[in-house]
Amino acid sequence: MLWNTLNQTVELGWDFYLPVILFVVLIAMAVPVWAAIGSAAIVMLVMSGDLPLSLVGESLFTGIDAFALTAVPLFILTGDVLVRTGLSRKFLDVAEALTCFAKGGFGSATVLVCGMFAAISGSDAAGAAAVGRMTINRLVESGYPRPYACALVAAGACTGILIPPSIAYIIIGLVLGISASTLFLAALIPGLAILISILITNIIMNRLYAYEGGGLMTMGEWLANLGKALKSGWYAFIVPGIIFYGIFSGRLTPTEAGATAVVVTIIMGFIMRTLTLADFPSMLVSSAKVNGVILPIIAFSAPLAEALAIMGVPQGFVASITSLTDDPYLLILLMIGILIAAGCVMETTPNIVILAPILKPLADNIGMNEIQFCIMMITALGVGFITPPLGLNLFVVSGITGESILKIAARAIPFVLTMLIVVLLIAYVPAVSTTLLPEIYQ
Repeated sequence: MLWNTLNQTVELGWDFYLPVILFVVLIAMAVPVWAAIGSAAIVMLVMSGDLPLSLVGESLFTGIDAFALTAVPLFILTGDVLVRTGLSRKFLDVAEALTCFAKGGFGSATVLVCGMFAAISGSDAAGAAAVGRMTINRLVESGYPRPYACALVAAGACTGILIPPSIAYIIIGLVLGISASTLFLAALIPGLAILISILITNIIMNRLYAYEGGGLMTMGEWLANLGKALKSGWYAFIVPGIIFYGIFSGRLTPTEAGATAVVVTIIMGFIMRTLTLADFPSMLVSSAKVNGVILPIIAFSAPLAEALAIMGVPQGFVASITSLTDDPYLLILLMIGILIAAGCVMETTPNIVILAPILKPLADNIGMNEIQFCIMMITALGVGFITPPLGLNLFVVSGITGESILKIAARAIPFVLTMLIVVLLIAYVPAVSTTLLPEIYQ
């Protein structure tokens, strides 16, 4: 019924259906996402004749010709340098010292260090790989079943795109024309809410199944332990400090903050003698590979977005949805369902560039704040990192440990449920994402 209504509204023909079918087939054949998007866009433009094909080349370059996108490779490189210099292990030491006073302390420390890493790298997969290598074996030694330990790291690493600075917020800001700095500020409370929800879920699971032993310590012992960890690793927090202070004080743009963080991290690595010039080629190649996945998707999404806009698909989608119901609460639930379903089968970047321009008019139609919409969208898509069949974080931790993806996914269900609660909270309570913003955005 919905598809028929959409078809009647915008009079869709094979110039729309065939490219969509082509896109689905190419994705099913494991063709790279950027190639699938580009092929669908070219076929759509050729069949519709709405735009000359000669404009595709121009669109590819204008789609990525944005100063804000320069921040993406910089944050990726910062995360890579952070791991190679050993600074990420300092985060773990401090996180463990913070939580060692209670039962289940190392599990909680794992979640906290995921959040700390997220505050620098802005990438889920990088956080899952870095934290997983440091913690999964120790979690198993502490008493956690290996599938659950993997699920805990995979869930904690979801904060990579939810806690600012986040690559996902840079991309959605570029697509919708919203300041990345504003989105970073709005994402602080929701990102921390996701982190706390994962932390609480692990504490509850540990209480129910007694995974990890340990006991209470006196306040003096805890303070002494924490002081020792901070004394030996306080300098690691200079990097996130620079990023947060620079961006939120308005002194640095996200790109400038990323560049500063890279330079400072490299200097610290040389001072600590954990980084040498010989490490640079592999670091740059590693970061370039990650960046090489993201930018082509953004580039090829530009002509696709233009074709969809000319064909009136976003407007038709709004008209068809609102013809079924005009209840804002049901429409928000529908958007969340679409986002979660999309997150289960495709990565965040293509989901953003394809769905954001289509769903944003629907959010506007029901009076949803555009900042709230962006935060809701990214958080809902973040759930997809620990849900099959794609579940990128599941694949990362499975690759590290050799554990079955299905076993990890089954143990991740409690984390998915608590994350969904936060998504609903963001969607229905605007203050969650707008409280820290200037009055003009509220």
